[in-house]
Amino acid sequence: MDQRPASQTTPPGVKIRPLVTGDRLQIAFTWEGQECRELLALCSINKSSIARAASLRDEIRRKIKEDTFVYGDYFPESPRAASPLKSSTLMESLLQKQLDTYARQVTNGQMSPSTFNGYAKAVTGERMRRWHGLQIREVTPSLLRDWVSEMDCTSKAIRNMLTPLRSLFEDALNDEVIDFNPFERIALSKLIRQTAKASDYVVSPFSTAERLALLDACRPDEHPMLQFWFETGLRPGELQALLWSHIDWDRCIARIELNQVAGVIKGPKTAAGVREIDLTPDALAALRAQRPMSEAKGQRIWLNPRTGEPWHTDAQIRKTLWLPVCKRSGVDYRNPYQVRHTYASALLTAGANPWYVASQLGHEDVEMVFRTYGKFIRDDYQKPKPELRVVGKN
Repeated sequence: MDQRPASQTTPPGVKIRPLVTGDRLQIAFTWEGQECRELLALCSINKSSIARAASLRDEIRRKIKEDTFVYGDYFPESPRAASPLKSSTLMESLLQKQLDTYARQVTNGQMSPSTFNGYAKAVTGERMRRWHGLQIREVTPSLLRDWVSEMDCTSKAIRNMLTPLRSLFEDALNDEVIDFNPFERIALSKLIRQTAKASDYVVSPFSTAERLALLDACRPDEHPMLQFWFETGLRPGELQALLWSHIDWDRCIARIELNQVAGVIKGPKTAAGVREIDLTPDALAALRAQRPMSEAKGQRIWLNPRTGEPWHTDAQIRKTLWLPVCKRSGVDYRNPYQVRHTYASALLTAGANPWYVASQLGHEDVEMVFRTYGKFIRDDYQKPKPELRVVGKN
């Protein structure tokens, strides 16, 4: 039994061990994901020797963080001094390993480049540096809880930030590097709901006058695409990927089968994204006007007027076409995704059934329509869907 006086207290990580040969000082620290406890040389135990033990522990922990710690230099007789080093369990090393895994998934076609770019931004960003220098075993539920609580961003941004980190801990638990996943001891959904700030994005559809002004400001080689976009409300990537073979002229529909994200064409994210959309007379007129400009150049319908080549990214459309048209029209700038919002709100304001609007937009259910466009839904939406026409050039 430890008979030391009550006044002889020890700091965290330093303990007095009663042994047959006499009391010994012991220090504890985490190295390569393992809890290590080492006895120090036999000495008189007093305030000075306890302070030296604490100082030694601080020095060892600092070197571990700097990745310069050599076990045998401090404890040559310890079994760990002779064991081969394991792969680093420093958080920054594990985060980089996770990013490397994502990069391989992009190469294998299992992840889109845009998704990878989002994860890379999260892993290499300033917020994630909070974990640099820590061993994975040192990341506790309370530390995670405090970190999430301090994030001044939307719930979507928080979840995107947490995705690589959660994968890291799941792998570490499966590899038995850690004894438990700290995320499992956090009420994460509740925490995000309580701490995330509301999105400052505002659905702000263009009025009829603004739509006309934007269309009137288009050059002849810009007008068909913008008119078609207002008439169909496609996602930017769906607009970019649309092919002439997707147009059924007899049935007046367009089949949405592809989406382009960061230059990569693939299928829509959800099954609901694959759909048929109705083409109004103005949408068909826009396609007829576009045929001489692009049909002979390949399958893609909409081309960059400056290059005659297919669009590659949303940013390219925004900079090359949208910004100049907004400037020439005098309409207050809103991001081009508001074209989609304009299509949806115009249909609903005209009395279209929300379920029909959801199917045209490619939503999995009607919940998004009610949540995003509720103020535009009329009480008499059960009536048959109206024919929506956007007046502009033909």
